[in-house]
Amino acid sequence: MIERKKAYIAAIVYAFIIGLSFMFVKVALTVATPLDTLAYRFTIAWIAATVLWMVKRESIKVTKKDVLRIALLAILYPTLFFAFQVFGLVDTSSSEAGIIQATVPIFTLIFASIFLKETSTLGQKITIGLSVLGVMYIMFMDGVGDKNTSILGSGLIILSALTASLYNVFARKLTQRYSLFTITYIMSLFGFIAFNGLALTNHLLNGTVHQFMLPFGHLDFVFAILYLGVLSSLCTSYLSNYALSKIEASKMSVFSNFATLITILAGVIFLKEEFHLYHLVGAIFIIIGVIGTNYFGVRTRYNEKG
Repeated sequence: MIERKKAYIAAIVYAFIIGLSFMFVKVALTVATPLDTLAYRFTIAWIAATVLWMVKRESIKVTKKDVLRIALLAILYPTLFFAFQVFGLVDTSSSEAGIIQATVPIFTLIFASIFLKETSTLGQKITIGLSVLGVMYIMFMDGVGDKNTSILGSGLIILSALTASLYNVFARKLTQRYSLFTITYIMSLFGFIAFNGLALTNHLLNGTVHQFMLPFGHLDFVFAILYLGVLSSLCTSYLSNYALSKIEASKMSVFSNFATLITILAGVIFLKEEFHLYHLVGAIFIIIGVIGTNYFGVRTRYNEKG
């Protein structure tokens, strides 16, 4: 019971960090390209993970087969997830992307039942639906219809939602087999190699390699990329892997909608964005969904024991 409470705390902290990261992404993108931002982000994450590894002196005992298994997970997240998301947002509004991302709990529920044989109650299905509905309602009211969208952009965002869902499912399996630090470290390393490779290749093709380090001349960018690298990449990987080792994938996925709520509140508090009644209505749906999905799961498990 104590372990599950820790898992829920980890999931809540994860949602807060992810929710606040939107502001820092906006700061970073005023100076660097999306691809470069991802490269810097995972460079910082990998450096921080390496420093932590040296301090903890924790041995990472893995075979080539183990590395391959974790690398396959890292292909889903962070590589494909962020790649689909960044390039999808080029041709899709952030509002529509938010609506599509809100389907992650639904996809996770489906994949978890197929690959993990996780069962869900009617109550869980309904409350997951309420959480998704809350996000979609807020995004719709923020105005999707007047935004520039494309089939390609929407398709890429759907793919990012699918990869996030698959990650939730397969990470659940791997966290039962390997240490959390081992998984987190290899994922950070994979993100570092993948995004730096893509960014540098892009600069080589465009003859702009000399511009690669220029963003670090801006203090705001440095602060933003430290947040994104250390907290939003490294820490969230550890927190999500920890939570997935203790609670079902379908329950963990609902916290992504809670993160959307944090993003909206952060915009109101820190960016002085407007707060409307529909934000409150949507927020209530999201919170009910997060609490309900986990409550009905716990209740069912206790009933089975009794």
